[in-house]
Amino acid sequence: MPARLPSWAWVTGLTAGAIAAVVVLAVQADQGTKPVAATTRPSAPVTADAKPSAEPEEKKPVAVPDGSGTGRRIVYSLDRKRVWLVDASDTPRRSFTVWPGTVTPDPGTYTIGKRTEATTGSDGVPVEHIMYFAQKSGVFIAFSNAVDGSSPPPAEPGAQTGGIRIAKPDGKALWTFGSAGTTVRVVE
Repeated sequence: MPARLPSWAWVTGLTAGAIAAVVVLAVQADQGTKPVAATTRPSAPVTADAKPSAEPEEKKPVAVPDGSGTGRRIVYSLDRKRVWLVDASDTPRRSFTVWPGTVTPDPGTYTIGKRTEATTGSDGVPVEHIMYFAQKSGVFIAFSNAVDGSSPPPAEPGAQTGGIRIAKPDGKALWTFGSAGTTVRVVE
């Protein structure tokens, strides 16, 4: 009659196998792509009278560029690769970085024209929240975000792309803010 293994031996063997599986998965995950945050949340200084709050920290908005107009508008800075959503009282409500296409609009004032919920971008990536506002050299220029939330890869040499790609949460915010006819002010 074969000898029976004690229960502690089974538990030890199963535990060792589970730990080995977790280690293998951790190594594989560490070698994969890592998400990159578009912005960092400022940390509040610790003071003796600091009190915990149930409200989330407010991010201090990046200053809207001078000469970007007044009133409710979307401001797009070519040099800073950044967009601001500015309310009617000239207060920036949200600001975020963007990945511009290879064709950029000239500085000036435009309006949101056509809006498309979803399509495939000229780079072959499924995009959503597409908001067209300009055309240059036969290329339509629009804000959009990738459906999967990815940033665009560099364009192939000679490619003509007018999509200004934004992060998925920013795309949703821009879509809500920018209805047809909303002013877009493009600045250097």
